[in-house]
Amino acid sequence: MFPWGLSCLSVLGAAGTALLGAGLLLSLAQHLWTLRWTLSRDRASALPLPKGSMGWPFFGETLHWLVQGSRFHSSRRERYGTVFKTHLLGRPVIRVSGAENVRTILLGEHRLVRSQWPQSAHILLGSHTLLGAVGEPHRRRRKVLARVFSRAALERYVPRLQGALRREVRSWCAAGGPVSVYDATKALTFRMAARILLGLRLDEAQCATLARTFERFVENIFSLPLDTSLSGLRGGIRARDQLHQHLEEAIAKKLREDKGSEPGDALDLIIQSSRELGQELSVQELKESAVELLFAAFFTTASASTSLILLLLQHPAAVTKIRQELVAQGLGRACGCAPGAAGAVAGSWPDCGCEPELSLAALGRLRYVDCVVKEVLRLLPPVSGGYRTALRTFELDGYQIPKGWSVMYSIRDTHETAAVYRSPPEGFDPERFGSAREDARSGSSRFHYIPFGGGARSCLGQELAQAVLQLLAVELVRTARWELATPAFPAMQTVPIVHPVDGLRLFFHRLAPSAAGDGPCL
Repeated sequence: MFPWGLSCLSVLGAAGTALLGAGLLLSLAQHLWTLRWTLSRDRASALPLPKGSMGWPFFGETLHWLVQGSRFHSSRRERYGTVFKTHLLGRPVIRVSGAENVRTILLGEHRLVRSQWPQSAHILLGSHTLLGAVGEPHRRRRKVLARVFSRAALERYVPRLQGALRREVRSWCAAGGPVSVYDATKALTFRMAARILLGLRLDEAQCATLARTFERFVENIFSLPLDTSLSGLRGGIRARDQLHQHLEEAIAKKLREDKGSEPGDALDLIIQSSRELGQELSVQELKESAVELLFAAFFTTASASTSLILLLLQHPAAVTKIRQELVAQGLGRACGCAPGAAGAVAGSWPDCGCEPELSLAALGRLRYVDCVVKEVLRLLPPVSGGYRTALRTFELDGYQIPKGWSVMYSIRDTHETAAVYRSPPEGFDPERFGSAREDARSGSSRFHYIPFGGGARSCLGQELAQAVLQLLAVELVRTARWELATPAFPAMQTVPIVHPVDGLRLFFHRLAPSAAGDGPCL
């Protein structure tokens, strides 16, 4: 027994020594990893690097970020402040929040920083997009696209958008079972973008097929840039080519049409605008522009629409105030047509012959609805922030931001920590955007509220997105009541796009005509 006992002690001692050695090696590796990034600071600047942790060798803090989600950033902000360093997805990152810091980043485009997207996004979206353009090419392309979202263009979109949203809400009420709101709004957003924005003539089957192709394309936008048979990039390329094939036929037809005719959709406007500016675009450029417009609208509008429905369900007092405002403006009564009513035009989404009655001017008079939409975008912005690359070393909040490092400005953190509002930032309070509080967001303080970014790369389609949400709020409140189809409200996933983890399963019930005008709240 005694020799056996010595053998066990020897094995245990060896295991302990091995574990100790491994621990020391890991500690040394982490120390050298931290030292490597400490020494990477720009020595021409006397300023220190921001506080923070670079995590473990090679992995950095990526695993912590993936597991903790939004809590990762908030915990480090509490520990290190509004500017801190970390290491994510193989790159050193400076995380930035707070109005003044974000203002420096957003207004520093082309001078201090440039837009940063993964290589896979550039490959799939193409080289002729606003996303990939820098400097003067970016300014020229933005000028071409600006007409797509001009007030005159929005006036043409609004009636068709209202009709699409009205039919969608009615279909939810007629579903006879729970609706997965996030999935439904993704499908709706694609239909509106393809048919109304791009003017594609698609029947229901074609639209559904193209939407599935587009979702496969979007799912692979952020993939490893490896063009192999089983890679996400290869799948994205196949989906992109299918989209381009369909778009090429539509674009060729538009290019054959009378050049003097009035533009009716975004593709018409892009073609006309580029011609007027002496920058006529090739078919390839038009295809890439069309896909970029779909990409810009798809997940973000679906996310915001889902958040609007969720927050109105959680705050029925807001629904009551919306109904009161609609009644006061003579808009309280919903369309009374039964599903399947006659009067629809072939090729549209028929079930109702009622004419849309809303316009941009009418939406502009719905002040409380506008406040609700702004509060939804403040509390649950669809994207958490944006990435930039430092073009040169510069100062931010007393720290150096080294040339070549990634800079991530945080929309969500900036909204959560804004101190310019009278009510707590974490609460749902549409009236924080009322006219009496407009002065709180003047001047540089406007960067406390940045759901659409800001500066040279602010979202061109922000007025269109807000109009869609306002129209959805109107059609929902005067047409339906809705309730959870699950025992409790779902948790929210925040990366890469904000959405409920279960898609938000709800029952929708159509209101009686009298209830639509002045009935009870949810």
